[in-house]
Amino acid sequence: MATILFFSIVISVFLFDVFLISSSANARYTNNRLHSSRTAISPKERATRRLVRSLDLSPQEDINSSEIDAPRLNEKKFKFPFLPTSDPSVEDLGSYAGYYQLPNPVGARMFYFFFESRNRNDEDPVVIWLSGGPGISCSIDLFYANGPFHITEDSSLTWNDHGWDKTSNIIYVDQPIGTGLSYINDDSDIRHDLTSVIDDLYNFLKEFFIKHPQFTHKNFFITGRAYAGHYAPALASRILEENEKANAIPIKLKGFAIGNGHINPHIQYPTIPEFALKHNVITELNYSNIEDSMRRCRAYTRNCVKGIKEACSVAFDYCFEMIKRTREYAGDTNFFDIRKQRVNGVNYDYSKMERFFDIPSVKIALNVPQDKTFVPASKTVFDAYSKKDYMRKFDVEISALLEKGIKVLIYAGDQDLLYNWDGKSHVMKSLLEMEWNGKTEFKETSMVPFKVDGAEVGSIITRHPLTFIKVSNAGCMVPMDQPKVSLQMIKSWMEREL
Repeated sequence: MATILFFSIVISVFLFDVFLISSSANARYTNNRLHSSRTAISPKERATRRLVRSLDLSPQEDINSSEIDAPRLNEKKFKFPFLPTSDPSVEDLGSYAGYYQLPNPVGARMFYFFFESRNRNDEDPVVIWLSGGPGISCSIDLFYANGPFHITEDSSLTWNDHGWDKTSNIIYVDQPIGTGLSYINDDSDIRHDLTSVIDDLYNFLKEFFIKHPQFTHKNFFITGRAYAGHYAPALASRILEENEKANAIPIKLKGFAIGNGHINPHIQYPTIPEFALKHNVITELNYSNIEDSMRRCRAYTRNCVKGIKEACSVAFDYCFEMIKRTREYAGDTNFFDIRKQRVNGVNYDYSKMERFFDIPSVKIALNVPQDKTFVPASKTVFDAYSKKDYMRKFDVEISALLEKGIKVLIYAGDQDLLYNWDGKSHVMKSLLEMEWNGKTEFKETSMVPFKVDGAEVGSIITRHPLTFIKVSNAGCMVPMDQPKVSLQMIKSWMEREL
């Protein structure tokens, strides 16, 4: 099947934050679409879009774009207009939002939030959170998982008692550019590979620490979910490389944590139908009908790993044929939490957040231009990026970072089908076949119950510098499903108490 079909299909699965957009909402996004998205549609593309809609495959919005003369925006301290007045007072906390102007392309802006620690503890580290996709806005995790606030039905905010800002100074970035509230000038600005994405992130971090020099002495951790399995080790490697240069802005990188991560498709993807069968999401007959595409997925991802020309693109097609068929057999099962069913054709409903970012006073508070539309999940960003680096494996990069003493936490909710724990177990075995300082001690360590406040909440195997945690009763978004557990997990790991 043609590659374009599978680039469309993948959004249902990997852009977990799928939105059901009404025709009226669809009209709202027109102003932010690229001109190329309004060109004539071929019969083949029209058929593909019908399939996409029928399978709940993608949000309708494409990308945030802007004219070259968009205003230059800097960071500002903000207070949302709908915050509660209960303790802690937001006036006593540092909450910032801003745009970072990329050096290339001129006019492109990367949006971010920054929240100082609610504890006001000088020992709390700086953390950056990277959402997956590629093309998922950080605001989904901020408002539905581990950020300081949750959004209510009436678009007011409540404090998140288990926000990660209670143990860190945390940054959320809308990246790659064109995602969330970040924007570009035209389609030539879209990032097509991991190198350019990491360039943007590293350049942003340099400017961030110039803006906030009081945080340069603090430990720094990279965290994220899903495609952060690629982002995190790549950014960590870049930081270490840059730290060696003369006149570099030192970033005290200590480790990175990946939740339900996309790390090595070659060993993770075949576990998707296997996990579905094991948990009665599909039948034996369904599984036998998928096996051929599973074999092809394995074969071509192996060739991709070997660097064979065009193999990664072909692997993408076959692997997502396998995922598409599993999706069809699974019916309304939520791929990110098999305990749940999709409702109205979507895995999760984030409409409250969309309405929130549509409020003019919210845009004013964040210093966001009123003509900018929030893009929760960008198919355009994903399609442009996935054609090149998506099928690469990053466990080799992780082992190299372990060798340098960088702490690594890999965790997963046990109810996630797509980024399931079985796949993480294969990643752990793969790491144990590589050479890194501490491997022998880790191999001699056993998986034991993971407990929070005396209650068993999962299982853990840990020996510095590597930790794997399986979180019980959680899907792809562990901080959303198990907020107390996730906060204690990240706090203990950063403080070396695990």
